[in-house]
Amino acid sequence: MDKKVTPYKDSKLSKKKQVEQMFDNISDNYDGLNRVISLGTDVKWRKKVVKAVSAKNPDSILDIATGTGDLAIQMAQTNATRIVGLDLSEGMLKVGRKKISERNLDSRIEMMQGDSENLPFEENSFDAITVAFGVRNFENLEKGLEEIFRVLKPGGIFVVLETSVPAKFPYKQGYRLYSNFILPIIGKIFSKDKNAYSYLSESAANFPYGIAFNNILEKIGFIDVKDLPQTFGVSTIYIASK
Repeated sequence: MDKKVTPYKDSKLSKKKQVEQMFDNISDNYDGLNRVISLGTDVKWRKKVVKAVSAKNPDSILDIATGTGDLAIQMAQTNATRIVGLDLSEGMLKVGRKKISERNLDSRIEMMQGDSENLPFEENSFDAITVAFGVRNFENLEKGLEEIFRVLKPGGIFVVLETSVPAKFPYKQGYRLYSNFILPIIGKIFSKDKNAYSYLSESAANFPYGIAFNNILEKIGFIDVKDLPQTFGVSTIYIASK
């Protein structure tokens, strides 16, 4: 990223701690607000991630920055016998565990608190690793990606779903209007954390998307890297291997 974007600009806490605090604060209404803000398209994007992972028939899946577990829950559609959702925020995980219990998936999905930049797993532990709207929250992007590379098995698949910025008129102008003005207003009205959705908008605008992110993945050591822009380029799915 060109500059370090944090949720609370006056805070002396590290970005990692600020992100944890922010998601704890907004965990109760995160799912509903997310559907409103993305106009429901985030559900469709996650389905494409599940399809890409399913094609590799993985036995073990790690979903990093799992939040309330939406993607981990959808991964239950695969034949994987081990699904782990990992997140910094215990508040988000608490919501996720409730959703998992309601779907009787406790035996298949484990939710655990952890740091993406210091993963509590051995090398070559997972057949597939996913991150949906989480890599831009890493305090040290490359360190987080190096950890993911370490615990991914050789031949394993890594799939990232992340925000990006449309390049073509009028989508580029419309996206800027929505993300810079409308999204923060919605967040301030419906969320008790007034900084959260301004941060999410600003961090999205500063994320090195497209070819720039591809280059970082290749630098870490990932191969067969490709990016697939979604919905006029407002988000992108990245697929890579080890």
